[in-house]
Amino acid sequence: MTHAAQVDTNTAPADGTEESNRAPISRVMIAVGFLLVVLSYMVNAMDRQVFPPLLPNIRQDYGFSLEQGGLLATNFTLGMALAGLPAGYLLDRFRRKTVLLVSIVIYSLGTMATPLATGLVDMTVYRVVSGFGEGMQSAAIFAAIGAFFAHRRGLAFGVIGVGYSVGVFIAPLIGVQLMSMHGTWHAPFYLFGTAGLLIAAASLFLVRTGLTEHRGEKTVSTRTYEYMPASAYNRNTIALAIHSVVSGVAIYGFLGLYPTYLITSLHYTSEQAALAMSLLGFGGMTAVLGGWLGDRVNQRNLLIGSLLAVSVIAVCIYETHGGVGVQCAFAFLMGAFGLGFIYPNSNSAMQRAVRPEQIGRASGLFVTSYYGTAAFSGLLFAALVDSFGWSRAGLLQVTVLPLVGVAALVFVRPTQFNNAVR
Repeated sequence: MTHAAQVDTNTAPADGTEESNRAPISRVMIAVGFLLVVLSYMVNAMDRQVFPPLLPNIRQDYGFSLEQGGLLATNFTLGMALAGLPAGYLLDRFRRKTVLLVSIVIYSLGTMATPLATGLVDMTVYRVVSGFGEGMQSAAIFAAIGAFFAHRRGLAFGVIGVGYSVGVFIAPLIGVQLMSMHGTWHAPFYLFGTAGLLIAAASLFLVRTGLTEHRGEKTVSTRTYEYMPASAYNRNTIALAIHSVVSGVAIYGFLGLYPTYLITSLHYTSEQAALAMSLLGFGGMTAVLGGWLGDRVNQRNLLIGSLLAVSVIAVCIYETHGGVGVQCAFAFLMGAFGLGFIYPNSNSAMQRAVRPEQIGRASGLFVTSYYGTAAFSGLLFAALVDSFGWSRAGLLQVTVLPLVGVAALVFVRPTQFNNAVR
């Protein structure tokens, strides 16, 4: 992966001009900084995904209903949505590194506070606070890396997606193992929160501002972006936002209650459910392939195909009651298309739908649209389960809903992307 050395010198943060004008950093420090960014996003994923496999035990301790558990499993995304647009505003005006470090501290403290909850209300607050930090971090990471690796944005996002998927893969296994060892579900939250604080401390010294503070891709050529809409909120970004809303509800509703479905409906053990969840994360490691393809093919068509694949896989998951191996295979495919293809390409397409100096706002819009209604996706899924049962609820939310996203993507015009060949 090579860095496109294209810096927009007309747009710099009020307190970051010196950093954005420094000499390019070495390849070694680029690699070290990028690795820490990926690790921080991995811990972000671990904080998010440790909750669902432990949910049956948490419900038992607190006496939560399925609807309350479903809400808690996904309501951290409300914090992410609330953080999205403000983070986009801050990222276009202040140092991205500062936003990144503060965000890691916020979600780590929120994660460590979760076991201290006395009931539904304060646990909800801790989960939303954690999500707020995760949303800030997501916007900061993708704005910074999207600007630095301008011509390989999809591939770079794919590598970050692999870090996220590793977190999804190991969090259920570590979480369930720690719960078994210590006899309480509290231990994983303390461990993952501490890991986030340690990465924030390392990033303070090892993530250089030369990596985080690039402000777009004004090229040395005479290329302009007059063919693109002047506003960051245009036909393409609105259609992509609708698609992101739908994808967030479908995918996070599935992620939040999938282990509960396996345990309560298919009568899997906690360890078997954790294995299936880990296979979801393993499938998400195809994000490198998904991002690489997004740099080379029509990104709209790639997203449409991925949504259709999610719909078909959901039918298999909720209608085929096979053994553990069969469910793990379907879980891997759901992770591949839902996390490995849809997420990085939705994110990078949103940034390509705006002019380079508007990347911060595009990143914030994606976070808000993808995670906003996802906060209630678990509650919606639980309500559908109560009304129709697991099979029909899964078909409604994870099979039919992605088709709405397909309809929205039809209105996207890749010829107006900032990487379009002119």
